Amino acid sequence: MPTRIRLARHGRKRKPHFHIVVADSRAPRDGRYIEKIGIYNPNTNPATIELDFDRALDWLQKGAQPSDTCRAILSYKGVLYKNHLLNGVKKGAFSEEEAEKRFETWLSEKESKIEAKKDRLKKAQEDEQKKRLEAEAKVNEARAAELAKKQSELAAEDAEAGKPAEKAESQAGDDLQAEVKEEKPEAREEKPEAKEEKTETREESDVKEEPEEKKEEAGEAKGETEKKEMAEPASGEEEEEKPGIEAGEKDNTEEEKK
Repeated sequence: MPTRIRLARHGRKRKPHFHIVVADSRAPRDGRYIEKIGIYNPNTNPATIELDFDRALDWLQKGAQPSDTCRAILSYKGVLYKNHLLNGVKKGAFSEEEAEKRFETWLSEKESKIEAKKDRLKKAQEDEQKKRLEAEAKVNEARAAELAKKQSELAAEDAEAGKPAEKAESQAGDDLQAEVKEEKPEAREEKPEAKEEKTETREESDVKEEPEEKKEEAGEAKGETEKKEMAEPASGEEEEEKPGIEAGEKDNTEEEKK
């Protein structure tokens, strides 16, 4: 039964990760597998690879055929090179110690290359971030300069508008003070006029009171004349009555004399 070292897809849409499995070539991609020997995640930079080196080497020596992607992964991790050295030891091309030595040198070089790549990527990321920060700082400085310019222009306009206003206010204050000083003597002069007005009002009140007194005196005079007229007829009547009485008395005396 032919076996293959291949990838089994996992993860969500547009962000997959894979399991490195040994499975039957007739099985579906995500179906049954014989053994899981590692994980491959291409979403990181560099890609994350976790591999069981010894099990992958053992399956290669047993004849398992890797897929194209798995072949690149096994080459990247040094499994294919180690398998090549072991085949050379079997053929007697060199000893096992020489094979181990060659593999160690290759592995150190590979690791140094990987570390250099990581450092290069990290440095590029830092440089990019620094450039972004510098660009943001420039933009912020430009905005600050524009704001400062606008504020200075507004302050200049306010100052220009404020100076005439202050002059007008000062002039208005001076005019008001002058008017107040001019009005003070007038107010003092107005006081005698007020006194004169008071005297005039008193005279008017006296004038108004005089006709009322005259009216009262005229009324009293009329009353006295009426009393006199009423009294005069009464005295006339008494006088008329008195002669009558005297005449009667004279008659009586005359009769007595007779």
